[in-house]
Amino acid sequence: MQLQRVHPPAVLRRLGGALLLLWLVLTITFALIRLAPGDAAAFLVPPTASAADVARIRAELGLDQSVVVQYARWGAALLRGDLGESFSLHQPVARALEQALPVSIGLGAASLALTFLIGVPLGMLQAVRRNSAVDRIFTVLTTFVYAAPSFWLALALIAVFTYGAAAWGLPPSMRLPAFGIRSPGVSLSGVPAILDIVRHSILPITILASIGAAGIARYARSSISDTIAQDFVRTARAKGAAPARVYFKHVLATVLPALVVLFALSLPGLVAGSIFVESVFAWPGMGRLMVNAIVARDYPLIMGAATVYATIVLFANLAGDLVLPLVDPRRR
Repeated sequence: MQLQRVHPPAVLRRLGGALLLLWLVLTITFALIRLAPGDAAAFLVPPTASAADVARIRAELGLDQSVVVQYARWGAALLRGDLGESFSLHQPVARALEQALPVSIGLGAASLALTFLIGVPLGMLQAVRRNSAVDRIFTVLTTFVYAAPSFWLALALIAVFTYGAAAWGLPPSMRLPAFGIRSPGVSLSGVPAILDIVRHSILPITILASIGAAGIARYARSSISDTIAQDFVRTARAKGAAPARVYFKHVLATVLPALVVLFALSLPGLVAGSIFVESVFAWPGMGRLMVNAIVARDYPLIMGAATVYATIVLFANLAGDLVLPLVDPRRR
């Protein structure tokens, strides 16, 4: 079996298109945040500050120059790999992103793995048992979870497993922490520190994985149901193939390319995570960092986070496009 050879000119052409689209997205983002109401300098001075103080801060940050000049300075710095200095945090943007990125990657990787490990088998079960009571029950559950706002689910779980557990008289060790990534005021190391982080991550990972698995299950159910109705599946069954062989070798292999593309499109969630979930649970990840930057009109931090987001989205799509011929025989 010969795999399709990916020609270097095609790869370079796609890479060039991705870079051009990345620059276009960042340019639009730069323009939108400058057109948004609010003065970044006004957020950095006390309420009693005079107009002269605001003007001085604006001049120090370079905000007194025209938007074109600011864009040119930002673009030149970005090409040098300099994301600037955060207005509100008073530290390089790269350092702030470096601190927040591992938190979001850990949260997103765990939830993404559970999303597919739960969603695909659940969708296959629904497709195999289509129109049965099991299918109807899971259809209602997945629709409810997928449609429910993530912040509402987060608050509901906190009410049950944190405050509800306290009301039931359960000891603190049996309550799930609601806020932060570590227990405050406690110095832990080694295995106890890892277990403490795991306890704090149960609720946010449950929220993200539940919503993701519900969406994947609905997609997998539809795709697998259509595949099961195909002639080659009926032929395999007529030849006496075992059900496990039919579902895993024929059916799942057929829908695998679509799942690979869906996985590639889900990769940005490793970093983006959920803004609402990170805000509700006070996790110091990229989502919460982005919200705080928008509220504070921290232009360099907003652009730095947008650069990370856009880069991951575009190159995840590019990676999925390049990997697709390896798993789809029709593209070889």
